[in-house]
Amino acid sequence: MNLLFKYLSILALASTLATSFLCAQEDRPNVLFISVDDLNDWVGVYGGHPQAKTPHIDRFAQQAMVFRNASCPGPVCGPSRSALLSGFMPSTTGLYGNSNNMLDSAIVQKSATLPEYFSKHGYVTISKGKIFHKHSTENGQDHGHWAFDIWEVAKGGGKIDPERYFCRDEGIISGRKIENPKFTKSGGSRLAFGPLLGEKEQTKDYRTAKWFEAKLKEDYEKPFFMAVGISKPHLPFYAPKEYFDLHPLESVIVPEYRMDDLDDILNTHGEPAFKPHLDFQWCREYGVMQDVVQAYLATVSYADECVGVVLDALANSRYADNTIVVIWGDHGWHFGEKLKFRKASLWREATQLPLIIQTPNMQTGQDCRRNVNLIDLYPTLIDLCGLPEKELDGTTIRPLLENPNLAWPPTVTTQGKGNHSIISERWHYTSYARGFEELYDLENDPMQWTNLIHSDLDRAEVAIAELKTYLPAFEAEEILKSQKDDSIKEMDHTIKTRRDLRSLK
Repeated sequence: MNLLFKYLSILALASTLATSFLCAQEDRPNVLFISVDDLNDWVGVYGGHPQAKTPHIDRFAQQAMVFRNASCPGPVCGPSRSALLSGFMPSTTGLYGNSNNMLDSAIVQKSATLPEYFSKHGYVTISKGKIFHKHSTENGQDHGHWAFDIWEVAKGGGKIDPERYFCRDEGIISGRKIENPKFTKSGGSRLAFGPLLGEKEQTKDYRTAKWFEAKLKEDYEKPFFMAVGISKPHLPFYAPKEYFDLHPLESVIVPEYRMDDLDDILNTHGEPAFKPHLDFQWCREYGVMQDVVQAYLATVSYADECVGVVLDALANSRYADNTIVVIWGDHGWHFGEKLKFRKASLWREATQLPLIIQTPNMQTGQDCRRNVNLIDLYPTLIDLCGLPEKELDGTTIRPLLENPNLAWPPTVTTQGKGNHSIISERWHYTSYARGFEELYDLENDPMQWTNLIHSDLDRAEVAIAELKTYLPAFEAEEILKSQKDDSIKEMDHTIKTRRDLRSLK
């Protein structure tokens, strides 16, 4: 009898523990993690461009915290996303460029990525669209699909209007091939833009958004981590015609730029350190600055519509009151500022990005002007969801979500080994491996017209002395594809192999 009683007691205790665990799982918030590729501050709530039309993100921001000074770990897709998703800065991992696959880094091989960590601790992880930066491998395309429990490749497209097609690389203006075109040398993604002829329903991002709309109608036994990857406004700037029509060409405002803006950035030989960017020169030469700005505004409005589909689906779901929502861009984008187009710079236009976070208890929108970084999202989300702490490079910004006026330190962006940008609310300092520096007073010079290194050395020295204390103490060598940790040298990029490593820390 005593043995039977003891056995029943053990069963009852096990049942109680299991029930407690399930209740704890149910109490944990879900996470809706929305990435918008190459989105700069041309969002209505940020005011980066006066003609930006993003009603869905703006409405969301009314009940969320808008981080006004958010930076990227690296000013291009690969290093920024690798840092955010691994929790380690480029200077820690050696993942400095788009060609560096994060799985070739020894530290990432041994450490769970953000979605893997959530899966390991009781979440179902779901993704479609661009979250990880993809790479070609011996096993096919690596989309980072190995990090998720449920994943589907994003598909869709549309036919470009041939009469309104622009492409620098091909020397095409409004569908017409230019004789002896200038500035056609290729460099990275093609600078191409124009409206699509088809309807939005056939486009990739809209189809991705509708996929998540369906997923949010499903029932889940565990809390979910949904990673939504919106690929626009990344080049090429294609979007359905209706979004171009939102921004009439004749009224499009081109961002201000100055042709002497690079004159005070000198290398160690006293010569200009930078030249005008190829895309900038082409757009200026052929008078298409308004056209390219219109195209970016159109793709931003299209991306906003796709984000709106997902946000509306959440609002109409059973998960509306228990879901953390994060909307983020992976870096900024230039449209002539510093005579540059694209990203891949340490100037503010490339390092700053939109970051908006809503927790279930938020009732009204707030602004936070403290300097935060995408590297902080991993520790922040595991903190908000009650997951075990993990040793990472970032810092949880949960205290700022509770009090946005707390004192907070500057943050760092890295572009290749030895090149770092330190930004505070007042100052923006950049140190280059080639030996020269920049310093801007953001309070009095938000467009960064004047490099104080050459115009106000006394004031510059005081500011730089403090900012330099935030430079990385260690800088890893760049990871090459052949460099892998010998202890895990058999690891490939398939789903099975990575999931066999669920014991990852």
